[in-house]
Amino acid sequence: MTAETSAVPVPVVHDAEIDALFGIGSPLGQAVGGFRPRQSQTEMAKAIANAIANQQTLIAEAGTGTGKTFAYLVPSLLWGGKVIISTGTKNLQDQLYLRDIPTVRRALSAPVSVALLKGRANYVCHFHLERTLQNGRMTSREDVGYLREISRFVKTTSSGDKAELSKVPETAPVWNLVTSTRDTCMGAECQYYQDCFVMKARKEAQQADVVVVNHHLFFADVALKDTGVAELLPSANTVIFDEAHQLPETATLFFGDTISTSQILELCRDVLAEGLSHARDGADWPATVTTVERAARDLRLTFPQDSIRLAVNQIASSSPFFPALETLKDQLDGMIAVLQKQAERAETIEQCRVRALEIAMRLEAWNKPVGDVIIGQESVLWVEAFSSSLQLHRTPLSIAPIFNKQREGTARSWIFTSATLAVKNDFNHYSAQMGLWDEPAQSWPSPFDYGNQGLLYVPENLPQPNALEYTDAVIDAALPVIEAAGGGAFLLCTTIRAVNRAAERLRDEFAKRNLPFPLMVQGEAGRTELLDRFRAAGNAVLIGSQSFWEGVDVRGDALSVVIIDKLPFSPPDDPVLAARIEALEKKGMNGFMHHQLPAAIINLKQGAGRLIRDESDRGVLMICDPRLISKPYGKRIWQSLPPFKRTRELSVVREFFAAIEQEVIDENAA
Repeated sequence: MTAETSAVPVPVVHDAEIDALFGIGSPLGQAVGGFRPRQSQTEMAKAIANAIANQQTLIAEAGTGTGKTFAYLVPSLLWGGKVIISTGTKNLQDQLYLRDIPTVRRALSAPVSVALLKGRANYVCHFHLERTLQNGRMTSREDVGYLREISRFVKTTSSGDKAELSKVPETAPVWNLVTSTRDTCMGAECQYYQDCFVMKARKEAQQADVVVVNHHLFFADVALKDTGVAELLPSANTVIFDEAHQLPETATLFFGDTISTSQILELCRDVLAEGLSHARDGADWPATVTTVERAARDLRLTFPQDSIRLAVNQIASSSPFFPALETLKDQLDGMIAVLQKQAERAETIEQCRVRALEIAMRLEAWNKPVGDVIIGQESVLWVEAFSSSLQLHRTPLSIAPIFNKQREGTARSWIFTSATLAVKNDFNHYSAQMGLWDEPAQSWPSPFDYGNQGLLYVPENLPQPNALEYTDAVIDAALPVIEAAGGGAFLLCTTIRAVNRAAERLRDEFAKRNLPFPLMVQGEAGRTELLDRFRAAGNAVLIGSQSFWEGVDVRGDALSVVIIDKLPFSPPDDPVLAARIEALEKKGMNGFMHHQLPAAIINLKQGAGRLIRDESDRGVLMICDPRLISKPYGKRIWQSLPPFKRTRELSVVREFFAAIEQEVIDENAA
């Protein structure tokens, strides 16, 4: 145990204390409007308090409506010592920091200090802002206006967090010009180092009792040591991962490596700008850069398709890809030699040299034989082509050994919590992914009355999901359900192609039938804006793919139908999935039963969880995929879902909505 952690006494927590904290009339109950004691929440809080007291690991699944946020905040604020809370998204981070933690802290009169830490791309960089103002490299009038807003904002903000500046959209391209990356940060050499918002946020996090981060930040740091979390971990007594079902995917992203041609083209743009600014006479900068740019574009063109994913062993040895990769490496070396000679002319040229050198080293390491072991871990090499770029990936087959290494050393409590971690109360899939073998796992049921609040409907006579006309058949089956519900529907699809086809069909059908339901489609506006419009409309239909399957909370009548087009199995052409299945089968396991099926069930539970969000919600979960009934594994899937009443009859769905409508009429009459 380190000196920092041993300074915090191990708490002795009595169950009676927690019963009192979560009871009627408690300060917590008074602080939260409409607070109702829930046994599952109290029991979960006790289990987490116990894990914190004994510096243990706990996998904690809490059904929707349990109130898991308060169940982990109460014990961690009272007894957790130095706490790191990591959550799924920046939005959830802000919600915890601005709303949930202040509420609990006030209610408990807990004297803890709290800090919010985000990745460096979220903070305005004084150096890059100054440089952009001087260069004036704006591509649109809109960006010029945004830059003016950012320039004003920097003079008044204490945090520099771009989330505070609502006048400039988070997706505005200008942010890339006024924030730093790990590659472009000047560090202690920067003239603005003392005023740096990133450094200030890290310093506050160092001194705070509770630090709120997100999973991307946590794992970027574990992999790259670039976010300040590495400095926090040694002194942390408690680490809590909320939305912990996202960890395997996020960790895989960061424990692997990705190099893209767009990254190389961005470097070339910076080399040209810095060379011409500080060493115009030192080299033929346009010629130096052009050869590298051409080599990067030629590498992309070795795959004629617009979109493709291939493992290296699927690329023919005669493919032009391999010689094109060697050419790119050679041209990059040539540019590095030029930068080497001019590096002392300016700090920014030296920075370009360091970036170019790192990319060259990663390209060299990537192109090693497939059997290579990285960080003591087997990995798969694969390429992904987009319309204008090519990405080279190196992805670990399992993150378990790497993550376990991170958990070694200092004794502390690790809490993993989410509404979806188990398959029929079996945590083996999640434990194996994260390397949490033999760690205690518990599940607390939702307090909702799913048998009365919801209905699971699987329509009859749908074709197999690989049939060409499948999406049209889904729409034909969904239309009478949407009509019976009076709108208020999510249609969750497993592919963007299905989203587009469903949108086309519903637009036509709504017009033909004169149905008054506003149609909202992923991609037509940002996710937050679409959801705000959906809630405000009250009878809208929203069509979305993966980003709407989780982290979406719509309560009340605005959402009363969730339609899922297919069981969310990963695409069979995914090179990482193929390699993982092969590795499992070498061990004598069944790749489908041990990996694909549990992953699909956890994903489906997330989608299904959008329907019932509180005690008064009512609705229908419609899963169109006939495999839920026809395949032997179908039973395992629906038994993992909330215990809705089940039907295959459209008439039962209509009766369900008619009964709800009658109740509303009766209530209004009374």
